[in-house]
Amino acid sequence: MSATTQSVTAEQLLVMPSDGFRYALVKGELRKMSPGNAEHGAIIVRITVPLGAYVLSHKLGEAFGAETGFVLTRKPDTVLAPDLAFVRRDRIPSAGLPKTFWEGAPDLVVEVVSPSDTYVEVEEKVASWLDLGAQVVWVVNPKRRTVTVHRPNQTPRTLTSSDTLDGEDVVPGFRLPISTIFA
Repeated sequence: MSATTQSVTAEQLLVMPSDGFRYALVKGELRKMSPGNAEHGAIIVRITVPLGAYVLSHKLGEAFGAETGFVLTRKPDTVLAPDLAFVRRDRIPSAGLPKTFWEGAPDLVVEVVSPSDTYVEVEEKVASWLDLGAQVVWVVNPKRRTVTVHRPNQTPRTLTSSDTLDGEDVVPGFRLPISTIFA
């Protein structure tokens, strides 16, 4: 006799009682995510504060923090929560932000590599985000002190501490020296 697992939906995930962990939902399967370490959290803030301030001051759209779920597929549901995300103003509903998970991929995804992340897991996340509509994914690697910029159908570019991260056409005019991320 084989064991069966019940598939979880995005709506069920949204109302799950908190147990102190974050969860991703991948093809209906819950995946527990441990809290990040101090370095991980500090790096996220070093990107979130300048990006969020820039987005707000230029009225470009909305920046979303690490607890924000994005529904990428349905039946079975996939809900991922990047470390930071941005959605362009023209994609924000006129009625305001949804009270549920965001349907679809953000325009910009920022993923900070955790010590427990494997190369394969990071590559799978990047591929998922790009395949399902993200225009750019920034993968921040604290160990290597690099940011790799992934875009659909383009060769990834890896930036080092002497380079500057550029919002390009997704967050026009935004620039952040890589050295400030790893200060």
